[in-house]
Amino acid sequence: MEAGFASLDRFAAATGARLTGGLSVVASMLAMADWSMHLATMPGKRTELGLEAWRTAVRYWENVASTIMDADTPPMVEPEPGDNRFRDPAWNGMPYRFLRDGFLATEGWWRSATCGVRGVSPIHKEMVSFSARQWLDVFSPSNFPLSNPEVTRKARETGGYNFVTGLLNWIDDVGRLAGHRPPAGTEDFVVGKDVAVTPGKVVYRNHLIELIQYAPATEKVAAEPVLIVPAWIMKYYILDLSPENWLVKYLVDRGHTVFCISWRNVTAQDRNVSLDDYRRLGPMAALDAISEIMPGTKIHAAGYCLGGTLLSLTAAAMAEFGDDRLKTMTLFAAQTDFTEPGELELFINDSQVALLEAMMWQRGLLDASQMAGAFQILRSNDLIWSRLVHEYMMGERSPMIDLMAWNADTTRMPYRMHSEYLRSMFLRNDLASGRYVVDGHPVTLNNIRTPVFSVGTERDHVAPWRSVYKIHYLANTEVTFLLASGGHNAGIVSEPGHPHRHYRIATYHPHDVCFSADEWAGQAERREGSWWVAWEQWLADHSGPEQVAPPPMGGPEADTGRMMDAPGSYVLQS
Repeated sequence: MEAGFASLDRFAAATGARLTGGLSVVASMLAMADWSMHLATMPGKRTELGLEAWRTAVRYWENVASTIMDADTPPMVEPEPGDNRFRDPAWNGMPYRFLRDGFLATEGWWRSATCGVRGVSPIHKEMVSFSARQWLDVFSPSNFPLSNPEVTRKARETGGYNFVTGLLNWIDDVGRLAGHRPPAGTEDFVVGKDVAVTPGKVVYRNHLIELIQYAPATEKVAAEPVLIVPAWIMKYYILDLSPENWLVKYLVDRGHTVFCISWRNVTAQDRNVSLDDYRRLGPMAALDAISEIMPGTKIHAAGYCLGGTLLSLTAAAMAEFGDDRLKTMTLFAAQTDFTEPGELELFINDSQVALLEAMMWQRGLLDASQMAGAFQILRSNDLIWSRLVHEYMMGERSPMIDLMAWNADTTRMPYRMHSEYLRSMFLRNDLASGRYVVDGHPVTLNNIRTPVFSVGTERDHVAPWRSVYKIHYLANTEVTFLLASGGHNAGIVSEPGHPHRHYRIATYHPHDVCFSADEWAGQAERREGSWWVAWEQWLADHSGPEQVAPPPMGGPEADTGRMMDAPGSYVLQS
């Protein structure tokens, strides 16, 4: 009977989640109550905010009067760095300037109102501040045709036809969403034809992965192969996109034998697949398969995002049980300590995880499109409102690129695994605390002795680079940390020749003084260009000096004629 009551609770929670977009109303209300009740007990803060509102209003109207008299009057307030909504010069003209300045001044006041309220828990402060910013963004003058000078100019130029094409764009997008079809333009990036076309074979398959071995491009190769462990939340081919920006081909052309995991797109029948199953059937199974193909050879392992976290967990377990097959470990935008995971923390708390678990319990899995919604909210100006203006008001389709097409090719996650991941990593931080248990043994990153190469990106909203940097405090080994320009995806897909790219790099040894992230950034060497060059050189420096003949595809006994060509079948599952 108790199980029946619990099922009723889950059903009610899952039903309510459909009305809130999967967001926990309880968590939001708790944060608002914490902030508002503490503010109610602070007469000084309330008086300060009242005076600030009065001074802001006076300054605003003084600036309006000055601007009417002298058009060269400096604006009252400037947009925050990275806020591109008001970059068009027309925003400096009247009356648009007054609308912009009034909006930005209001934003500034709410920033003051949601900060500095003593007694509010840090997470609740961030949630209230984030929520206030999201609500204000809805009413930005850039989001309305009559108050956006770019839209009004476009309407004059086209005789209003931009609104017709914008409506057609909206109808097309709604139809695609209702029909569960990918966004417009993705049809130009067909997996296996336009993207993910580096030659190779599927040399191993189990219930969760296909292991791809890429064909050699040189007569001799480095003795140690490279294994890439991508995130299971997306398809693997972000590192095998188009000919001009594929990391896999870059490595192969420079004499590396490359293997890559392609994750299966799970179904509701996989609801009880665990996080440890992902470890065993993912990196460990891949390492075993590579060891059969190249016996006695150590392996360079690289993990991206969630794949990097899983690889770190795997390496810690291997160290615990004396498995020394890893030559090096590379982490691309991967967190190992989740005490400061950035704004994503706003969507991962006990209340939110309980709601997600109820949703997953009902369906058996979590569709990655639901996670994508949270990522879009984190960058709502760039991913939601700017699109509304550009495609529906200006009537212009944004050109589809390979990275955007990949981003729309999502995967699903099983109920048990995702619940374990959120609770053990985000909520309890078990891996960094040495509490994560593998085969009855708690494992710790401190036991890792293999050299580590860790990459963070400057504008990462998924795995903030200061959080990624914490590998320095956890692994008792040589750590080379590299901070690349760009964001979570574009900062990693940063091929040589890409304009306006730079990075900082420095190596820490266990006997060195360990600096904080900001101290590190202040003294690390800055270099121009792609970080791929530095990583490939690091791999070469940590590889044996001898070059060998490429290993046979799938091993000496394998029948290549019966092997499936890359990219395999799992990546094609919808």
